[in-house]
Amino acid sequence: MLNLIPGLTFILAVAFRMEKLNLRNSSSQAKLLGTIVSIVGAFIVTFYKGPSLLRITSISSSLHPLLMLHSNWVAGGFLLAVDCMCASAWLIIQASVLKKFPAELTVVFYYCFFVTLQSGIVCLVMESDLSAWSFKPYVRLVAVLYSAVFGSAFQLGVSTWCLHRTGPVFVAMFKPLGFVVSVVIGVIFLGDTFYLGSLVGAIIIVTGFYSVMWGKAKEGKVDTHTLGTTLESSSQKVALLSNDLGES
Repeated sequence: MLNLIPGLTFILAVAFRMEKLNLRNSSSQAKLLGTIVSIVGAFIVTFYKGPSLLRITSISSSLHPLLMLHSNWVAGGFLLAVDCMCASAWLIIQASVLKKFPAELTVVFYYCFFVTLQSGIVCLVMESDLSAWSFKPYVRLVAVLYSAVFGSAFQLGVSTWCLHRTGPVFVAMFKPLGFVVSVVIGVIFLGDTFYLGSLVGAIIIVTGFYSVMWGKAKEGKVDTHTLGTTLESSSQKVALLSNDLGES
């Protein structure tokens, strides 16, 4: 379900005029097709396995019983759909804020500050046992510090910086690419089986990703050329006006 974030973000960006969509333009065609291809590739990784290509001794067998627990697929699917819509809308809102207030670090600071407050209040309400807040063993402290530095501050800072300079669609395109990274990490560190579907889906995702990147790059070159032409014509008009004033 999270594979839909790039598509929803692209639709919202076009609706709010943050992205140009001209089906007669090759750059717009590349962005549209790349987004669709990446979503299809992510769904292939999720739902299609195929024959196994690589099998490593699993070290995560203790996690398998968790998958056998009773699950409410209807409620889960609905909540995931809401999460996709909220994530896409958040990227659009963040891009709008950065247009009017282009200070990435300040935006990241306030975001982390208020998220910390909200998380602390929710945790205190949900977990009344104070012993659960202990950092012993110290691996808990390492996990908290790693999550704070890399999972929140660094990741959010980089994504906000990219969002300000490239727009929401560019940032959303890394969501399907995360499936490729998770598959690789799962095979190497968790002993997951590498299936044909993962390989095919990864190739399709990367193809769609580079299609969008190519479209964005070509669109940037066109905008730069148009800006240069506009400035050149304006300077010529100013020169002609100055000559006319000098002759008169």
